[in-house]
Amino acid sequence: MDFDFSDDQLALRDAVAKWVEKSYDVERRKAIVAAGGFDRGAYDALAELGLTGICVGEDHGGLGMGPVEAMVVLEELGRGIVCEPLAQAFVTSTVIQAHGSNEVKNSWLPKIASGQALVVLAQQERPARYRLDVCEAKATKAGAGYALTALKNIVPAGDQADAFVVPAMLDGQLALFLVERSAQGVATRGYPTQDEARAADLKLDGAPAQLITTDGLAALQLASDVGVACTCALGVGAMDQTLKLTVEYMNQRKQFGVLIASFQALRHRVADMKMQLELARSMSYYATLKLGAPAAERRQALSRAKVQLGQSMRFVGQQSVQLHGGIGVTDEYIGSHYFKYLTQLELSWGDTLHHLGQVSEHMTETAGVFA
Repeated sequence: MDFDFSDDQLALRDAVAKWVEKSYDVERRKAIVAAGGFDRGAYDALAELGLTGICVGEDHGGLGMGPVEAMVVLEELGRGIVCEPLAQAFVTSTVIQAHGSNEVKNSWLPKIASGQALVVLAQQERPARYRLDVCEAKATKAGAGYALTALKNIVPAGDQADAFVVPAMLDGQLALFLVERSAQGVATRGYPTQDEARAADLKLDGAPAQLITTDGLAALQLASDVGVACTCALGVGAMDQTLKLTVEYMNQRKQFGVLIASFQALRHRVADMKMQLELARSMSYYATLKLGAPAAERRQALSRAKVQLGQSMRFVGQQSVQLHGGIGVTDEYIGSHYFKYLTQLELSWGDTLHHLGQVSEHMTETAGVFA
């Protein structure tokens, strides 16, 4: 299989890398974190580069690209541990394109593509943990539209978003709705997250909503799989930079009068970090390429990828801290922020144990078929 990137994809990677280097350096990120973990100006800059429209078709004002281009972009954003949730634009635009009515597509896809609207997925509920089929939110018919009552947790940039894609039960069936943050009955409570970005709890009290699809579970599964693929790409970028920082430190730090990079035992640990990074990179490619597969095959592929990424992110992050010593966990040193970022990613869209259970369950079912 050919894993070489096209000239256009390489140019896209280079453009995003230059933006991160010049416009999202360590000092700007510190300022954004201090201000709450989200900067609309930074998100608008990503939109000006056309990145918010990568997964939106040209007929709705997007670039009409695909998952590989999204992966390329997110690797570079992960390398810069960018706080702004561009991945959410990829998730919500993909779901709306695949499952939304023409009315929803025409209303919201151009806004997402232009960056005019930040639309995020609000699916997490405390009792559900990582299960997509557990939902306490309720939707009822209200005139020509619907009214939603729900409490959603850990909504990315929830108090800054313009609208939410919200799963809720409608007549005993899971459906997907779009709710504007400015609508009556919508309340948010924002807070910083472990990776220094921003999230919020979302409370809906009879909030007016627009129906996206009554096939909510299939749409939510697609959203989750796209989210996992995005997380994998972000993790690869963050691990790549973590390894680079670790090697640079080892080539500067001296012990017993010599550089610690000359110690064979430590060099072996760096080699193990590199191996885990490359395993993760391969599985991230695998996850991205499987997004177009049938639903059952896609979900298993994404779970396998998330297991490897979870293991790799934990290993690379922990080894980096240990090889740095005490400085590796200080707030002043950028490496500690990569460690927190990787820790958050490992828990996002289902942690490693959750996805390991998904893979094991599939293997058990397969074994039963051939028994």
